[in-house]
Amino acid sequence: MRMKQAGFSLIELLIVVAIILIIAAIAIPSFLSSRMAANEASAVESLRTIQSSLTAYAITYTVVGYAAQLSDLGDGGTSPCVPSPIQACMIDGTLASGIKSGYVITYVQDVSSTPSTGYVLNSDPISRGSTGRRSYFTNTPGVIRYNTVAAATITDPVL
Repeated sequence: MRMKQAGFSLIELLIVVAIILIIAAIAIPSFLSSRMAANEASAVESLRTIQSSLTAYAITYTVVGYAAQLSDLGDGGTSPCVPSPIQACMIDGTLASGIKSGYVITYVQDVSSTPSTGYVLNSDPISRGSTGRRSYFTNTPGVIRYNTVAAATITDPVL
């Protein structure tokens, strides 16, 4: 008499592995695309948060105007945070560092007048096509612009 075989054959296991690999090959590009879309949404929201904080900073510290650097809006990593012109306690330390969700945020204060009356903010993907597709730009009026091939500027389309 023959004993009944227990378990799976090698062919059955190979078929299951092949099916899993096909499903993964379909799912991974969609996952990467959704991650880039989430990073882009985070970059735009970060610019809006910084814009609001810069306006509040300029109103609070009228002698200074807009902050000298992005880190001046942060909490300095202290708890409790005591607001001052170089540690305004308006945004978290991650955003104040200038790197968030696969994007690098660059802030430049307009130093042509005292108090400062303007600024320029750029948000660019760390690795275009991997962490994000678009670069973003905004300045004092608060309009957010984008560019898909290079750093965004004031002449690019409005978001």
